[in-house]
Amino acid sequence: MSSNNNCKLIQQDGYWRGEFHAMASPCELLIETEDESLALSLTKLAFNEAQRIEHKFSRYRQDNIVYKINNSHGNIVSVDEETALLLDYAEQCYEMSDGSFDVTSGVLREAWKFDCSDNVPSRNKVKSILPRIGWKKVNWNHPEFILPEGMEIDLGGIGKEYAVDRTAMLLRAHSDISILINYGGDLFSTKPKKDGTGWVIGIEKPNLLLALNNKLSPRQSVEEFQLKQGGIATSGDVYRYLLKGGIRYCHILDPRTGWPVAAAPHSVTVVAESCIEAGILATLAMLSGKSANRFLKEQDVQFWIH
Repeated sequence: MSSNNNCKLIQQDGYWRGEFHAMASPCELLIETEDESLALSLTKLAFNEAQRIEHKFSRYRQDNIVYKINNSHGNIVSVDEETALLLDYAEQCYEMSDGSFDVTSGVLREAWKFDCSDNVPSRNKVKSILPRIGWKKVNWNHPEFILPEGMEIDLGGIGKEYAVDRTAMLLRAHSDISILINYGGDLFSTKPKKDGTGWVIGIEKPNLLLALNNKLSPRQSVEEFQLKQGGIATSGDVYRYLLKGGIRYCHILDPRTGWPVAAAPHSVTVVAESCIEAGILATLAMLSGKSANRFLKEQDVQFWIH
């Protein structure tokens, strides 16, 4: 095992595991090489890119473009090309979902605290926030963005998946070996391994994605899956919910009503060409409630629902 500042390397059988922490998540790379210096270099590249994206798009910071937009008081903000691409994608997701995916809905956190308690907000509290939600209320004319006073954007719903894909692009530019990127359960494999197989992913119930030592977790796994190339993402309420009067309230909120989606699955896992695509499909499936299975079948993707 070796380490360098924020990154740690652990040697496995025929590959290296690079570990670091970013975006409030444990992050790891499984790197199919025996070259320690290459593995460390790739891990440091991944760490720097994850940190860059977190710093740029986190709503918790006061020195980035998201803060500038959220504190613009209705004035025009000109954004850089990367931010513009994410705003374009957010708009596409809003339109594709008929408004059920909305990056302006983060203000609902003022009412909802999904801490596994029974603290369900009043309907009046939720209703009072709704006027500050709605992508249609913003003025987006690439590259100029106008956010009405009192509203906010939150790119957290696509940020981690975007970071996975960006990291994959960066690492592919530096090496043609097989690498599995795992940022808090959002995964991407850059290519099949040397023997043509994929990285073994354990899909559990309740659904937790694990890619540890390229083996399944000792916890019960309902299925194992070989990810050769592409992304996997999961959306669910395993750890974030409220429970009151025998009713479980999942943390997936419908921005049109301000309330949790009724009859949503506990978790949805999707495989797609990119991690960001897998992530939005998993989220939209959750937002589809009892129609989640039908929605994903229509998308013609591999998926698991629990």
